[in-house]
Amino acid sequence: MTVDRTADALAPVQSTATATSTLEHRPGRWIANWDAEDKGQWESEGRSIAKRNLYWSIFAEFLGFVVWQLWSIVVVQLPAAGFKFDTNQIFWLISIPSLVGATLRIPYTFMVPKFGGRNWTIVSALLLLIPTTGLAICVSNPETPFGIMLLMAALAGFGGGNFASSMANITFFYPAREKGWALGLNAAGGNLGAAVAQLVVPIAITLLAAGTVNLPMAGIIWIPLIIIAAFGAYKYMNNLTSAKGDVAGSLAALKEPHLWIMAFLYIGTFGSFIGFAGVFPKLIKDYFPDFSSIHVGAVALSLAFLGPLVGSLARPYGGRMADRMGGARMTIASFASMAIITLTMIWTLPLKNFWLFLTLFLLLFLASGFGNGATYRMIPVIFATSSRAARSGAPSATTARLASSSLGLISAIGAYGGFVIPQVLNASNSASGSYTPAFYGFVGAYVLMLTVCWVCYIRPAQKRNTIGHI
Repeated sequence: MTVDRTADALAPVQSTATATSTLEHRPGRWIANWDAEDKGQWESEGRSIAKRNLYWSIFAEFLGFVVWQLWSIVVVQLPAAGFKFDTNQIFWLISIPSLVGATLRIPYTFMVPKFGGRNWTIVSALLLLIPTTGLAICVSNPETPFGIMLLMAALAGFGGGNFASSMANITFFYPAREKGWALGLNAAGGNLGAAVAQLVVPIAITLLAAGTVNLPMAGIIWIPLIIIAAFGAYKYMNNLTSAKGDVAGSLAALKEPHLWIMAFLYIGTFGSFIGFAGVFPKLIKDYFPDFSSIHVGAVALSLAFLGPLVGSLARPYGGRMADRMGGARMTIASFASMAIITLTMIWTLPLKNFWLFLTLFLLLFLASGFGNGATYRMIPVIFATSSRAARSGAPSATTARLASSSLGLISAIGAYGGFVIPQVLNASNSASGSYTPAFYGFVGAYVLMLTVCWVCYIRPAQKRNTIGHI
């Protein structure tokens, strides 16, 4: 989600506006009469309530991303713990959480209106105890069947679904003038979970182990934090009676061709981010097997956290640059950069230089992060100006509703990239014994996406002389 607010949005607003409606606090931490657009209500008590809910939402979503990425780190250490899975099985353990998480994003979007934001945050946080505890139990025994391991990896997809419900919940709390900033913080805070998991887990599983790995710690260390997140949501978050679902808006959005075009582009940006985040530790392990020492290997694998970190931090800046240059231009620049960086990485692999490989992959994450922000910035503009509803003269409220519904659906479709990228790499390795053909395929996909963005958005905008708007 783009961060399109200026620093002024952070400053306290001085106003003598009087609330036109009074908040009604009901049992179960429900709040009635919430109206974030009522400046008097917002300045008197709304802002502080919204901030409190935002902070706990970020924490819970952050842990969701942590759990979502756990298996991408654990699988590369399975051989050291006595497991004897083949490469195909390893890639399924890496990719299945993304497949499940992407699918869960669709129903999770509608859980907040049905159960309440606070209530669903409690439930979704507690659900994370299942994959973390299950992981700890499964990896403690090298005789655990692959089917059980795959089931536990699939349940890590609960963490991927949390993004959709968290974003939907925070949308209801903030006024339009501050929504972009709040959602940007929420998204970035969640995405950082992938980086933190890849930093902490390799160290945690080797820190107390002597010449071996303590894999159960990969799940155990997060259990207390998950309990804290659930308790914090129970104690400090709120449900809003005004939070209503929009199934009709989602169904209408599915009929818009622009939804599918932008979903395709988002697979290239966010799909690359989450897909490469999942396989980065394994790529490091496979390309640089000379890191034979457990502790040296752990240090090298811990550096994998820099990829998701760079991609997460770049996302809001991609949105801001898109505000200035146009989202379509920034998206094209992102795809062009990703294609060039990937080609450079392929051509320099024979050098076997770990630091060069790491640098190029960090640049790839950086470009995908900028693309995430730029692509997300395009969506509301496109639906306001170029959708079928806009062309038919529909009011702005209708196009905004379609854009809001589309954001959730596009985020779900884009997350499937986390499944596709590992599976393509696996197929390439199985067929040729090398990942190189897959990377060439990714270059081709980036060029195709660049072309689609140009044909669908840059050329029409040039003809209308509105090139910087989209």
